[in-house]
Amino acid sequence: MFKKTSILIVIAFTLNACVSKKVYQELETKFNKLRASNTALIEEKDQLLVSKKALEEDFEKLQNEYAALENQNKSLNDEYIALQNKYKNLDESYTVLATQSSKKLAEQSKKNQELLVQLEEKERKLVMESERLENLQKELNKRSEQIDELQALIDAKEAQMQHLKNAISSALHNFEGKGLTVVHKNGKIYVSMENKLLFNSGSWAVGTEGKKAVEQLASVLSENTDINVLIEGHTDNVPYRGSTLIDNWDLSVKRATAIVRILENKGVNPTQITAAGRSEFVPIDSNKTLEGKAKNRRIEIILAPNLDEISKLLKE
Repeated sequence: MFKKTSILIVIAFTLNACVSKKVYQELETKFNKLRASNTALIEEKDQLLVSKKALEEDFEKLQNEYAALENQNKSLNDEYIALQNKYKNLDESYTVLATQSSKKLAEQSKKNQELLVQLEEKERKLVMESERLENLQKELNKRSEQIDELQALIDAKEAQMQHLKNAISSALHNFEGKGLTVVHKNGKIYVSMENKLLFNSGSWAVGTEGKKAVEQLASVLSENTDINVLIEGHTDNVPYRGSTLIDNWDLSVKRATAIVRILENKGVNPTQITAAGRSEFVPIDSNKTLEGKAKNRRIEIILAPNLDEISKLLKE
């Protein structure tokens, strides 16, 4: 609902030739919130990866502890068997000495009793260690299942994003090398479109070729409803000279929302989409050359997987 409201506000903004400072500040505040939300999603993914690493470390620690306990249990078991043999030998000696003096018999009986006490104590420890090993094994199995499930979800998301990247590259192959690139990195897909493909200088009206490229992208995104779509508008450092907008901030937002409208009109669920303007402040090349400025004037479409399932698993 918040995103729909943001789009309605921007549309209202487009229909007015001049915008009051208050309205602009409200739009800027909402943009900052959207950018914070995007940052939170990225941080959430990083936290998920940290959680996975912590689980793997914990699992390895438990495995080491389990191995140590197994060795300890084996040692106790060996001691127990040795004491049994010793007890057996003493018991046989006791039978032989039964005919000897009562003093020797009493001494032997006392030793036998001490050995029986030791045997009972060792047996008690063996039972306790066996129970501890059993509980530890259950915990190891549980952690292993949790790690396997988490890894399966992460692998599935990565495979989904690779499949999406292939579908996008296939849909936009006619435009790659003409101001459009598709890159899969850090679990996300980055579709970058230079302004020469989309807009005329100082304009936010999408040209024919640019619109065709965005519509072909929309045909893929409309079939992937669990993908979050962030549209970022970028400019170079040349100040905006027109009279309709205030500055490059306004221009970058207008260009981002122009792309949003095309995606929405072609069936992409608006709840998936976030529009953001980055002005001149995230360049990918130097603004000291014409070539660098051309690269900086662009639309970045960042596609990220929905991580709700992974978050739910971690909370469990």
